[in-house]
Amino acid sequence: MKAIIIEDENAAAQSLQTLVQEIAPDIEVVVTLETIEESVEWFDENPMPNLVFMDIHLADGSSFAIFEKVEITCPIIFTTAYDEYALKAFEVNSIDYLLKPINKVDLERALNKYKNLAGVPEKASLDGLLQQMGNLKKKYKTCFLLPERDKLIPLATSNIAYIFIDTKTVKAISMDNHTFYLSQTLDEIMSQLDPEVFFRANRQFIISRNAVKDLSVWFGNKLSINLIVPVPEKIIVSKARVGEFKTWFAE
Repeated sequence: MKAIIIEDENAAAQSLQTLVQEIAPDIEVVVTLETIEESVEWFDENPMPNLVFMDIHLADGSSFAIFEKVEITCPIIFTTAYDEYALKAFEVNSIDYLLKPINKVDLERALNKYKNLAGVPEKASLDGLLQQMGNLKKKYKTCFLLPERDKLIPLATSNIAYIFIDTKTVKAISMDNHTFYLSQTLDEIMSQLDPEVFFRANRQFIISRNAVKDLSVWFGNKLSINLIVPVPEKIIVSKARVGEFKTWFAE
């Protein structure tokens, strides 16, 4: 049984391969690919593997771009630091979606799911995936209740312009430029927000589509996002994620 890993972080790729070999020694990782371009070339020149482990954020963009250039017919296990792409992942042969750092329990569960699906008829597998997609669809938060002295203050997500981390303190800035303090991490907050409305611009900022005023081209083909409210520093989208941001914003 042959698998490939698409991952641009060497340490993460090596860790994943070690876990795979430990859990399922019958799976041979034949190659590790780091970019969209390298992956497309490999699929063009090699037979389809039995399984693909795929990171979503690669050095040259979103790995979803690979599917626009080649047809991948084998099951895919996505690996990522963010969970806002779960539904999109299940549109392209995904059987599981693992959040980094990947642990042995989650990987073992995903590999068991793969082996179970590999042993049932195609229609049953498709029905199972459709059921998983239905289970993944969830209602996103419409309001945060924030403690303030002896009260709970409601903050509607529709009133949030952006959320950022400032010296280990997570703050939400409203459309009328008021500051609210959140106790969760940006990762936890992003998992509760509608990814059609909110975008994780970088490690410091989550922005609302409704707060975007315009965009500026920045050095090195990056983007600077300008909002309708003041920000403490420029919100920069890296060159690798510009395409992903434009796709999100244009939807």
